[in-house]
Amino acid sequence: MIINIQYPIAPARPSSNTAFVLDHYGLSNTSQPLIIAEDFELNLEPTDKIILFAGQSGSGKSSLMNAVASNLKNTLNLNALALPDIPIIDALQSPPQQAMELLSLCGLGEAHLMLRTPTQLSEGQKYRFRLALAISKQPETIIADEFAATLDRTLAKLIAFNVHRLAHKRSIRFLIATNHSDIQADLNPNLTINCSMGQHPTIATSEINTQKKSPSVSLPKSGSPKVPDPTGLTSLGGIIALTISATSAMSLSFGISKLPLASVFSQLLR
Repeated sequence: MIINIQYPIAPARPSSNTAFVLDHYGLSNTSQPLIIAEDFELNLEPTDKIILFAGQSGSGKSSLMNAVASNLKNTLNLNALALPDIPIIDALQSPPQQAMELLSLCGLGEAHLMLRTPTQLSEGQKYRFRLALAISKQPETIIADEFAATLDRTLAKLIAFNVHRLAHKRSIRFLIATNHSDIQADLNPNLTINCSMGQHPTIATSEINTQKKSPSVSLPKSGSPKVPDPTGLTSLGGIIALTISATSAMSLSFGISKLPLASVFSQLLR
């Protein structure tokens, strides 16, 4: 696909205020437009599941991502997803065990959260629920602007890692825009499109290994799984223990049922 994006300097319907701004900064209706992308060529392969649009705020990454999305079919915008007024465990419309596993992988593993409606969640929890809900709908492409921006950075990295694995397992393409470089290693994108204001976007590729890659962060280690809290309360949105051995064997503990990560991935990600 070939993409061209530019915005005129002056608005289509000028006002006294916009005229003042133009005059103040020495601009006019004939000034050169703001160019985000000019003859930008992007070819996506079926195996390209994580496409990352990186850059500082105002660099045009969201505009470029949306332009790419407009050329794709069966897309779902994560941030525009309507939230149903039912318990989130019911909203995924999956068997209970599968719904619990997906919610836990998105950082919502506590029993008391699974029983809440979206209106009873915090903004960060709503974002994580939107992510789980979007994945459960199995679209071809999920558009995620400002990915994980509202989350604690440790949790954001763990969820980025899980999104990478789920994208390849469920064959869902993610178009992700973020200015947080700390999650890039865990997303491990197939393509990274670097955006910078006033410069032509550049594309970088990476070698993807969905089987051996480990998270870039770890939570406190323990020799054995923690005893389940009878209240179902856990920390880090459902992820309470992450252990990485020398051979990268991993386990996660969740609020309702303790599910080893290897067991979860054997069902969802193998």
